[in-house]
Amino acid sequence: MRIALIGYGKMGKTIHQIALEQNDEIAFIIDQDNASDLFKMNSTNVDVAIEFSNPESAFINIKYCLENGIPIISGTTGWLAHYNQALKICKDSNGSFMYASNFSIGVNVFFELNKFLAKKMKNYLQYKINMEEIHHIQKLDSPSGTAITLADGILENNENLSKWVNNITPNDTELCIVSKRIENVPGTHSIKYVSDIDEIEIVHTAHSRLGFAQGAYDAAKWLKDKKGVYSIQDMLFG
Repeated sequence: MRIALIGYGKMGKTIHQIALEQNDEIAFIIDQDNASDLFKMNSTNVDVAIEFSNPESAFINIKYCLENGIPIISGTTGWLAHYNQALKICKDSNGSFMYASNFSIGVNVFFELNKFLAKKMKNYLQYKINMEEIHHIQKLDSPSGTAITLADGILENNENLSKWVNNITPNDTELCIVSKRIENVPGTHSIKYVSDIDEIEIVHTAHSRLGFAQGAYDAAKWLKDKKGVYSIQDMLFG
């Protein structure tokens, strides 16, 4: 498998190591210092692209790959204002695309658990729901894409809540997300249902980036011979 790594931060480097262990070829490494090399890529020299860049360049990278016949998975967060446009480009170009806010198997099981709990708890109005997410200090976006996916899962299953907010709020119709940035924390997400007499808490704690990177590599391998728009849930549970 000939892989293009678009974005070569900590995640890109971890995926690189996994790919080498699987005897795959790293056809391109695209980062800020050689961003123009993106335009050297095409369907004859790349089998699949794995994109973990930044919110400013993600859509440009995704658009180029889709329009040039390169299947692409993206784990970059903060660019989703262009998500529907990316879906249209994928359809128009008969491309292959997967976006996930988190490629970890454990996190995606956690997403399903979160939706199940939200649905079960929606009629118990004595419980106040709040969320906390903790990441390393290099993480630029806030709240995390994973936290937003969790929040959306709660909102979809609890009509008593109108929106999420990235701060502490006294409004019972708003879901509070508290974001913290602490050195060397790969990612911790917790959701609490708190009443005067008890509380329920579910937590996912990542011990390293390896789970995210392995999931992204597996997704790229799964996607490369398919056409269309897929989610990580399609791969894991479909």
